[in-house]
Amino acid sequence: MPLPQLFSRSVFFCALIVTALVGVSLPGANASRQQQLACNPRNVWFGKVVTGQSETQPVTLTNYGSTSVTVTEVSVSAAVFTVNNFNTPVTLVAGESVNLGVTFTPSATGNISGLVTFTSNASNSTLNLQVTGRGVNSWALQANPSSLAFGNVQVGGSSTLPMTIMNAGSSTETISLGQVGGPGYSVSGVTLPLVLNAGQSFTFNVTFAPLAVGASQGSILATSPLSPSLTIPLSGTGVAAGQLTVAPAAINFGNVTVGQNSGQSGQITASTSSVTVSSAAMSNQEFVLSGITLPTTLAPGQTATYTVTFTPQGSGAASGTLTFTSNAANSPTVESLLGTGVIPQYSVSLSWDPSNSQVVGYNVYRGNQPNPPYARINSTLDPTTSYSDNTVVAGQTYYYVTTAVNSQGEESSYSNLVQATIP
Repeated sequence: MPLPQLFSRSVFFCALIVTALVGVSLPGANASRQQQLACNPRNVWFGKVVTGQSETQPVTLTNYGSTSVTVTEVSVSAAVFTVNNFNTPVTLVAGESVNLGVTFTPSATGNISGLVTFTSNASNSTLNLQVTGRGVNSWALQANPSSLAFGNVQVGGSSTLPMTIMNAGSSTETISLGQVGGPGYSVSGVTLPLVLNAGQSFTFNVTFAPLAVGASQGSILATSPLSPSLTIPLSGTGVAAGQLTVAPAAINFGNVTVGQNSGQSGQITASTSSVTVSSAAMSNQEFVLSGITLPTTLAPGQTATYTVTFTPQGSGAASGTLTFTSNAANSPTVESLLGTGVIPQYSVSLSWDPSNSQVVGYNVYRGNQPNPPYARINSTLDPTTSYSDNTVVAGQTYYYVTTAVNSQGEESSYSNLVQATIP
């Protein structure tokens, strides 16, 4: 069957079956007690050892009998195994133990088995200790970096870092098995078997997505049947989601002339943990956000400042919301926006010199061009020498003249022309 994807999470199940037998003796039970001379452990497995290098495992030899035992000879069936700290003859009184060591020094690759045989005057005069190991190549696989530390990552979020495996040796190396262990860790971007020629490297991604608050340890294990294992430690800490605060909670622009704009500043702040703000949205196009680039990540206590500009398109009250989307626990975070568009009221103030004749009042005329005809804009005679025209419109130019009226109702000719331009 095809090999699984490298480092795909594996869960191993071990079934332990316990059988209760009443009044029945199991064959072989307490076998070590039935022998006067016994080894602990009864079998030794050295695992993988690089050819030319050595691995030593401890062994205890015990006399379980009631009389002394003398070991007269120790022999080993395979030259790659040697017995240390045990020079015959050795005498063990009843119940006595002696510690020794067995060393495995493979000269070739592959599984190697042998027997260490103890010859004595015990009731079991020949005691065999099975020893097994695997000789492997000295591969040159290296991890860069040698370990990965993700730091603080919010629960519910994730952090991904690159990892490179390099073959720094002079021969081809094949990774046939890969596993990742530890809660929340996973890898992507690599498939087994992975063959790396001499000097070749391969980069994949490692992701930490904490499942709970607190420190988490993990590891990546890469191995080959005839090569040592490469272990890459992983570490990270799950932290609670942060909070994002916005200030002020509401921005009120007051009255703003239609067509003009007004800007005010605001701030967002991360608290307890870092917060990544991914986007912002306005509910009303009369309000515009500027001065901040998203996405952005704020460290705990860090603040980002922005500007909101209000440009009313018509008269009357306007409202909206500025919504920040983030990985904070209180996302989305909303700020209220208020403002009122107003149309400005313009007026033209006119004044003139009094007439030298006896008059009862004056009339005021206005036109949209410098030449007549003009239209009278005062409803009744103005007894004073001033007048305010409150009916003008922005962006227009007006032309004014006045006349004097005597008691007989006779009206004078037009006065000098004056011009007024409304911005």
